[in-house]
Amino acid sequence: MKLLVDSGSTKADWIAIDDDGKVLFITQSLGLNPEVLSHDQILDRLNEKFDISQNKTNVSHIYFYGAGCGTDRMKNYMTDIFKKYFKNATVLVQEDTFAAVFATTAKNEKAIVCILGTGSNCSYFDGSVLHQKVQSLGYIAMDDGSGNRFGRHLLRAYYFNKMDAELAKELAKEFDLDPDYIKNKLYKEPNPNAYLATFAKFLIKHKENAYCKKIIKKELKAFVKNYIMQFDNYKEVPVHFVGSIAFYLKDELEAMLLKKGIKLGNVLRRPLDGLIAYHAVD
Repeated sequence: MKLLVDSGSTKADWIAIDDDGKVLFITQSLGLNPEVLSHDQILDRLNEKFDISQNKTNVSHIYFYGAGCGTDRMKNYMTDIFKKYFKNATVLVQEDTFAAVFATTAKNEKAIVCILGTGSNCSYFDGSVLHQKVQSLGYIAMDDGSGNRFGRHLLRAYYFNKMDAELAKELAKEFDLDPDYIKNKLYKEPNPNAYLATFAKFLIKHKENAYCKKIIKKELKAFVKNYIMQFDNYKEVPVHFVGSIAFYLKDELEAMLLKKGIKLGNVLRRPLDGLIAYHAVD
């Protein structure tokens, strides 16, 4: 049994396959980002999913692609947890960008591969090796164009009275905007970045509103400039995307890229289908 895991900060998608690529089970847990979760919190999230906990001794390989796993320290941290939990398994932990690469690129294809979901990321794949020019400092300092950035904009605009009254009214209908509730979510509970990202759906739903349109344009422009354009060949190779923000804002993203002479490649909401084909032949 091989476990393929694509984990963001909000959620983690799990698929178990056999050597022929046949799906044995599919499940979903809360996200397993080691940058924002403790050892015990990660174990709790594994144990609360029956399909995962009951099969932990049956797993021969686990391929974990996760947000927050971009450094050797975090990779080793997650590897140690999985080796103890899945006692019979060979464990490979890589950052979530690799899942996006394997799902979107053809064999030996050169491409820039981006993630736009709860967080954001961007790398250049030369056909065999992944190159990054921007080391992420996490959701507080970076993550341009991401769901958590959209949430931050909406909350600030609501409290600074920067959005129109009708939009503010709609936001208050859909979310608990009590300041104590928000502060508890941001500073007391785990995964504040995932909480902020819950507002992204509202922004996309109201993307024709003047304020929402402005924020979407501002964040996508920042992502293109600060991430994609770091690579000298950004006009020469396709730019692929994975993530809910990219998927639901594909038209806006394509228009932004077109202005910069950038070719939009594949846009996937999630990479798991591509990962099944990739790992079935391991």
